[in-house]
Amino acid sequence: MARDKVTYESYEQDVFDNPPKGPVGVHRGSRSVISRIAPFVIVILVAALCGFGAWAWVTGEYKNILNLNTSSQTAQTSDTEKKDSSDAKSDSTHSSDTKSENTDSSNAQPDSAATDNAGQSAQQDQAAATVNKATQVRVINATGISGYAGQKADVLQTAGYTSVEAANPTGSVPTSTVVWYQNEADKATAEDVASTLGISAVEQVQGLAAPITVVLLN
Repeated sequence: MARDKVTYESYEQDVFDNPPKGPVGVHRGSRSVISRIAPFVIVILVAALCGFGAWAWVTGEYKNILNLNTSSQTAQTSDTEKKDSSDAKSDSTHSSDTKSENTDSSNAQPDSAATDNAGQSAQQDQAAATVNKATQVRVINATGISGYAGQKADVLQTAGYTSVEAANPTGSVPTSTVVWYQNEADKATAEDVASTLGISAVEQVQGLAAPITVVLLN
């Protein structure tokens, strides 16, 4: 009996008879340049740090590094203390300025009162120096010359005085011709009356019947 020849086509095909195109099996994709060189860079850095540490330990340079860090911290602490001291001085100066302003303000109050008093005195002086020709003036004739008081009253009216009367004495009279005034505010007017009538004596007297009284004597 002749054997049938077994060939590839004699078997039923399955999934293994139709493999995919390209490489088949477990394989890795291509890596980037950075991922390939990163391990070498890390190894170099670690080796450099280890070498630097060994060199610093052997030569004693690590002490200088520690001293440098300590000096930096000390400098920062000193700057902080200086800043705090400067702030304290600023606060002290501000407080001193405030006290100075308060002192100036307290000193200014008496000055203000003195200014007010000076202003009132000036107003009083100004009022005393003002001639008021509307002030009542009484001319008393103690000479015994008839109509003499009327003549002097006419002189005052001609000078601008609007309230002038002539009268005879009713009580004691002075020893010489004089112009009397009752209030300090009438002093300037009394002096003007005396100047107008040619009288040199001007005196302040209380209890007058008129603000200004002229007593005429020989």
